[in-house]
Amino acid sequence: MDTTTIVLLVIAGIVVVAGLYLWSTYNGLVTLNVRVDEAWSDITVQLKRRADLIPNLIETVKGYAKHEKEVFENVTKARAATTSAGTPAEAAAAEGMMQSALKSIFAVAEAYPELQASQNFQQLQAELVDTENKIQASRRFYNGGVREMNTAILVFPNNIWARQLGFGKRDFFEVDNPDAIAEPPKVQF
Repeated sequence: MDTTTIVLLVIAGIVVVAGLYLWSTYNGLVTLNVRVDEAWSDITVQLKRRADLIPNLIETVKGYAKHEKEVFENVTKARAATTSAGTPAEAAAAEGMMQSALKSIFAVAEAYPELQASQNFQQLQAELVDTENKIQASRRFYNGGVREMNTAILVFPNNIWARQLGFGKRDFFEVDNPDAIAEPPKVQF
């Protein structure tokens, strides 16, 4: 073998290794991106489920507490903000508002023992608690996927290629007021 052939084989080997690396990196980032999108979809499904429960909860409480108009309006506004949120930042802002509104409606409910005893109200409470737990689980899954995606994008040598391949950091689902969502609304009477 002459020197030219060896040099060409080495260059070809380097090109093949670089191509395999880029192929593998791209496919890994696509997989992580899809996983994060799936996790975001899970969050939106759970937020929609909760938003669908809210009108039933409001109607049930309204029957007992007709004079609590402001509480119902706040819950309705929070529900609208949650359903219209399109990004993690918008959803996080709406989440704090929703938690505050739900706490208010359950505070109103505490003043009405006959409401607390209502089978319909108790069922709505149970569904809401279940949904809040699912939202928290979905948030953890989403944030875990974002962590993996952002780490994969930032580590060397991926950081050289990730942006050029069309991948950017994703936003975590972080709430402005973490204390507002530290626990699901208390619905025990």
